[in-house]
Amino acid sequence: MKKQEIKKILKPLIKECIKEVIFEEGTLSSIISEVLKGTATKQVFQESKAPRLETDQQVRKRIESKQSVLKEKRKKMLDSIGREAYNGVDLFEGTTPTTSESQAGGGSKALEGISPRDPGVDITDFGLPFGTWKKLAGN
Repeated sequence: MKKQEIKKILKPLIKECIKEVIFEEGTLSSIISEVLKGTATKQVFQESKAPRLETDQQVRKRIESKQSVLKEKRKKMLDSIGREAYNGVDLFEGTTPTTSESQAGGGSKALEGISPRDPGVDITDFGLPFGTWKKLAGN
């Protein structure tokens, strides 16, 4: 017998035997579980939570608390220089904190010279489909 003739006879028999062992005897499930065990040690999944966005009410409370801290600092400064020295006049009334452009020193910062009260750029109509920014923000 030639090699090709033996191959023609044995190949279908071997295929049938392998199918029978894999599917009927449950070998396939053990192969899959072994593969999963091998890959489970290599991949580590970490669950990360998206940062929680502040609500309008939380932002207002945070701003109000900062303003109250600022008022308290102004009051302490007035008390330290003596209210009677200026006939009870509030020297800091209507003033705002200095920005980096008016302070001495010359560092190079990303937003140097931009007022903290600058509202920035309105990106609501940036050319994206309606509601895209809300989806990106997680709302």
